Amino acid sequence: MTPQERIRLARRTAGMSQQQLAREIGVQRSAVSHWESAQGGNPSLSHLREVAVVTHTQFEWLATGRGSMSLPRETALDSVAAAQALLVEDPLEFRLVSAFRDAPLQARMALLEVMETLARQRLGRSKRTAATGGG
Repeated sequence: MTPQERIRLARRTAGMSQQQLAREIGVQRSAVSHWESAQGGNPSLSHLREVAVVTHTQFEWLATGRGSMSLPRETALDSVAAAQALLVEDPLEFRLVSAFRDAPLQARMALLEVMETLARQRLGRSKRTAATGGG
């Protein structure tokens, strides 16, 4: 089985369209189509890793054809993100987590950078305020 066929099989087994997979990974649908075509190129390692994560497929199988396609049951259960199990009581935090989970990968990275920058700025102001005795 070719790498292109493995990507297509992983996507179809996950019940995803090319557009859905592209959105989850943060690429254009045409990129997924190219990866799956007989004369298509291979995705970057980071994109291939994302395909494996999104489709719940073993990376080694996807990359090389060795091993089994599906994750072992124990690994699949262990790979459930801890954030999925968190009970969020704050409605604003819940909205933030929900929006983050629904965003494509590129948007997630941008959101994360924005949140980290805002947190650093907030901490920086708090330290200066405390040092000067201001409020």
